[in-house]
Amino acid sequence: MTDNKNQQADVSRARRRVPLVRWIIYAILTVVIGYFLWICSQNPNFEWDVVAKYFTDESILHGIKMTLGLTVISMTLGILIGLVCAIGKLSNSPYYNALANVYLWFFRSTPLLVQLLFWYNLAALFPTLSFPGLGSVNTNEVITPLTAAIVGLSLNEGAFMGEIIRAGLLSVDPNQKETAQAFGMSRVQIMFRILIPQAMTAIIPPTGNQVISMVKATAMVSIIAMDDLLYSVQTIYNVTFQIIPLLIVAVIWYLIITSVLSVFQWLIERHFSKGRSRQADIVEETLAEQGVQS
Repeated sequence: MTDNKNQQADVSRARRRVPLVRWIIYAILTVVIGYFLWICSQNPNFEWDVVAKYFTDESILHGIKMTLGLTVISMTLGILIGLVCAIGKLSNSPYYNALANVYLWFFRSTPLLVQLLFWYNLAALFPTLSFPGLGSVNTNEVITPLTAAIVGLSLNEGAFMGEIIRAGLLSVDPNQKETAQAFGMSRVQIMFRILIPQAMTAIIPPTGNQVISMVKATAMVSIIAMDDLLYSVQTIYNVTFQIIPLLIVAVIWYLIITSVLSVFQWLIERHFSKGRSRQADIVEETLAEQGVQS
């Protein structure tokens, strides 16, 4: 009996010591991080006055607008392309399945930077583009830096979104599809009224990560002279030679943008997690309604 009491006392003392050790670790990490930040703030080579000067410069703000615009357009097109690709991979048609697999294989296997350069230099392969019944046009008039950036980013993103959407659709209970088929629903109705609503809980988190990745990926368009955030920063420091402070400006803005997007991602995930039961109710109502109509 005494041994048991001693063991319980030892366990209790050990539990009390754990928080103390944890707080000591917290304190040490806080001091190390604080000291590092203090060193950075006192280092004159960072040129914080230059950072403050150019942080809201007109060209920097224009670059931010271009970065956000490319992100929205390319992600929207990428999601649409990914949806088509996912449906193709899940279809019973060997032809559509093969097309989807080839698309995924090519655009996931080649670097985004190479793809952007390829689209930007498309005129080297096809000096003119011919459209049946509409004549031909100079390729450089169609494939501008903006067009090349949107096409390259969208097609590359579509390959990754295709797998994300496919995985989300596969996460839905197969019985849902079979039940919907039993009620006589068409494939389109099953896809957009049954599968996709329930798959959103699995699709939203990785899609949010892809949006954040897209914001950073837009920095690559600076290689084709697109005036995004990074290109705007490079334009300034090529004149002033203040490379480090201008790069810090870009880093801070990227941190701000991705932090805001992370908050939105968290809010959307919370919304869909709360609405999971509601989505199930909607599916049941849809099936019931379809059964009545049948």
